[in-house]
Amino acid sequence: MDMGRPRAFDTDQVIGAAAALFAARGYEGTSVDDLVTATGIHRGSLYKVFGSKRSLHLAALRNHLDREIHPAAAAVAALTDPEQALTAAIASYDNGPAAGLLLLAAAERAPHDPEVAALVAEGITALEDALGPAYGDAAPRLASTVLGARLRLRALPTAPEGALTWP
Repeated sequence: MDMGRPRAFDTDQVIGAAAALFAARGYEGTSVDDLVTATGIHRGSLYKVFGSKRSLHLAALRNHLDREIHPAAAAVAALTDPEQALTAAIASYDNGPAAGLLLLAAAERAPHDPEVAALVAEGITALEDALGPAYGDAAPRLASTVLGARLRLRALPTAPEGALTWP
């Protein structure tokens, strides 16, 4: 029985590299050739392991939720002081990479792809739930403010220093 050659790459590293590329360029702005270059694996291996660009995008988004969004949300949820919780949410979601892929997926793919929409909803709900202990019923509004500010920053050619500090 031929077991084939073992993989010469780490799947988690490939997913991480793809996530970074999708976060920077979006789904539509990332070609398979871009993914091959960024991950260092051959096109055939990419298709053999992930099946399609869409499947790799879903894996990258799931990885993003598990490794960035949920840990950031847990850190925010542990803070019951409203100012500290909001400052932590802003630092995690706006000044860091936590929301980049989530927001691009929300704007670009969620309206057309139910699986992406479900993952995006999971990420947004995580932030809303995290702000709940400190803000109660206002948590969804504040989560929208945090994510909206991050989206606004993506539209600016260069973000001014301290652009997302809370008054």
